[in-house]
Amino acid sequence: MIKSLLLFSVFLLFSFTSFSQGLYTQTVRGQVIDKISSVGLPGVIVRLKNDSTKKFVATTDANGNFKIEGISVGRRSFIVSMFGYNTIPLTDIIVTSGKEVFLNIEMEESLVQMDEVVVNADEKKDLVTDMQAVNVKTFSIEETERYPGSRQDPARMASNFAGVQGTNDSRNDIVVRGNSPAGLLWRLEEIDIPNPNHFAVAGSAGGPTAIINNKYLANSEFYTGAFPANYGNALGGVFDLKMRNGNNQKHERTFQFGLLGTELSLEGPINKEKGSSYFVNYRYSTLKLLSGLNIKLGTSAVPQYQDGAFRFNFPTKKAGVFSLSAIGGMSTIKIILSTQTERPKELYGDLNRDQYFASQMGVAILNHAYSFNSRTFMKTSLAYSGQGLDVQHYLVLRDKDFKPNDTLPQILGYDFRETKATISWYVKRKINLKNSFKTGFLANAFHVNFYDEVKINSRYDTIAQIINDKSYKTRVDAHEDFYLLQPYFSFVHKFNEKWSTNLGVFAQYLTLNNHYVVEPRASIRYQFKVNQSLSLAYGMHSQMQPTYLYFAAPDSIVRDSRVYSNPGKTLDNKNMDFSKSQHAVLGYDYQISKFFRTKIEAYYQYLWNVPVYAVPSSVSLLNRGASFNRFFPIYTMENKGTGYNYGLEFTLEKSFSKHYFFLYSASVFDSKYTASNGKTFDTDFNGQYMMNLLAGVEYEVGRSKKNSINASTKFTYGGGKRYSPVDVAASNAVMDVVADNDKVNTLQFNPYNRLDIRIAYKINAKKASYEIALDLVNVMNTKNVLALSYAPDPANINADPLIKNYQLGFLPLFYVKVDF
Repeated sequence: MIKSLLLFSVFLLFSFTSFSQGLYTQTVRGQVIDKISSVGLPGVIVRLKNDSTKKFVATTDANGNFKIEGISVGRRSFIVSMFGYNTIPLTDIIVTSGKEVFLNIEMEESLVQMDEVVVNADEKKDLVTDMQAVNVKTFSIEETERYPGSRQDPARMASNFAGVQGTNDSRNDIVVRGNSPAGLLWRLEEIDIPNPNHFAVAGSAGGPTAIINNKYLANSEFYTGAFPANYGNALGGVFDLKMRNGNNQKHERTFQFGLLGTELSLEGPINKEKGSSYFVNYRYSTLKLLSGLNIKLGTSAVPQYQDGAFRFNFPTKKAGVFSLSAIGGMSTIKIILSTQTERPKELYGDLNRDQYFASQMGVAILNHAYSFNSRTFMKTSLAYSGQGLDVQHYLVLRDKDFKPNDTLPQILGYDFRETKATISWYVKRKINLKNSFKTGFLANAFHVNFYDEVKINSRYDTIAQIINDKSYKTRVDAHEDFYLLQPYFSFVHKFNEKWSTNLGVFAQYLTLNNHYVVEPRASIRYQFKVNQSLSLAYGMHSQMQPTYLYFAAPDSIVRDSRVYSNPGKTLDNKNMDFSKSQHAVLGYDYQISKFFRTKIEAYYQYLWNVPVYAVPSSVSLLNRGASFNRFFPIYTMENKGTGYNYGLEFTLEKSFSKHYFFLYSASVFDSKYTASNGKTFDTDFNGQYMMNLLAGVEYEVGRSKKNSINASTKFTYGGGKRYSPVDVAASNAVMDVVADNDKVNTLQFNPYNRLDIRIAYKINAKKASYEIALDLVNVMNTKNVLALSYAPDPANINADPLIKNYQLGFLPLFYVKVDF
């Protein structure tokens, strides 16, 4: 099936392609603004690098806008300069014939004039976060396409960075420095948003397929700890995403057909004179599309998902800039196993049930940006977001010949709805050349509507009518409103051209239980040479618990170390406090040469106030958030758990030049937690080491060198997944894996390793550009173990019910993209 689709894609590509051999050019436009005030800078000179004719140059107008026509297609470099500001070389800018290039450039006033140091076009942080150079990576969207195995997914792309684990093929969870992926904060356009992934479950921050689409993202930032004071409610990291504006001078379109989705993007001007623009994107599951055409896919469990986004931008002369943005997605899947009448060659978990799963997520954001003067900038955002889950499971009973029973009793059903209204406001001011500050707040109004019921069955429950007659156990039944208030303040001081510091404070107050926390943040940077710097950052960080857990009634409540049953469904965990952590990061950054850079970071993180059972147990919320299963406490939880993470990270990067690039990242670390039984265990995420090696080449081809072909590869090697000896009797009683309480995570699967290859061919025609790309994931078809699963054999009730689940084997992916 994949071979046929690939051949069809090649035909589709070349049916559109013009074979003219002319030299094609494109327009490069952009805006240059002051990094602090966000005011457009007039008089900035933008020129094409190595332009002997000196004709490809422009000067910005009163609003900082510029336009250079006639730039040849390919990778180009530009120099941006203005007296009194640091010169910015922009390298590796991809110019194609299908779309105009628009560059958003931020310039910083200089204390002294310095020689040229290469800064990629994607490095665009405001000054308040600029001094936080330690543990932050600013990435371009092109990287999500260039890195093999990333699937054009920003979350999977982030797994290439030092300190981030990427050892789960089925999900894009971001495990930062041994923290649970649930400790990640997703932010979009100044708003903290719900989990932006299809098929996401409550209490997680990842999923199998991203709703976020790189077609509409601008360059964004990824923090791996000790993040600045304008971020909060996160323990592990921050993914701060920005949306780009549509082209405000020319209508443009993008069509893409690939195995992971079929999509269309439209953008263009609403009013050219006023500079207003629109951008709209829609994507639909290709596999579901093919299934609807009666094309056999080899499985009945076809994922159906669709997502979309839009952004409308309206600049005004005196009232500032208004924009309206939104993203959202819906996903469903039906895993029907009751029709399977033959025993499979390998047993898999949850083979004993039919599953119906549906999820939704969306957020709409209204922004207003206003510059009071050349030194003061204000931004206000109003947003409304929501997420929902609707799930049912039906038990499949089989005889010893594997034939299913006609009656399928329902054993699980839940409906989770959570909405949030948010106002975000901040003002930043450049006091003078050496001092600036940023202050603001986020106010979040939550509304939750949760319901969950389940029937507890053992392996020996084999009569459908008896299971049907069982009563449901209600685990959650909640309808409530509450608020989360988050003010912050950050101050930057530059002592001189070498020393600078960033000081700040962030606070949170949760009205649900009246808990609050105040979090100091600080960093200092010493640039002792023009190409070398040392950074030290500290931060206290806290995070509220997954929302549904506040309303999950435990089976038993604990008072003064005594355990009592909870028939009245007392919400004993509603008073859980924030989990808290302290981060310390020491970094060394060395720009070895114009295109080579290395970075070393050492970190220590101490976690406390983590919810654990109020009775002796190995359970800790530090281990949750990386699977499709939700956690429901059976006892009262209290904030007495602790943990720690420490490690060393190394990055060596060669940015694209002379036809090639590479990135090597490696980390060694340790991640432990202490539970209520007083014992210290490895966390679920303590792989102890991780390494990624990426490399790629690109060459211009054709008579006029207007087309290009590139190939890249990635090798990943990391510590295997942690797992525990299993209490088989307890597992049989609940038909799920139950770990030995005293030996949690004492075992480890074999190391994870995977080799990916990517090949792409780009064609620049007269009025359009085309690209066909092939991603070969896990080329060696390595069998990496994911987890143990409970899958009893109905033919042998005394057989071991545990089996190993393996991750994805060889997976070829492709897409064809047309910009016109």
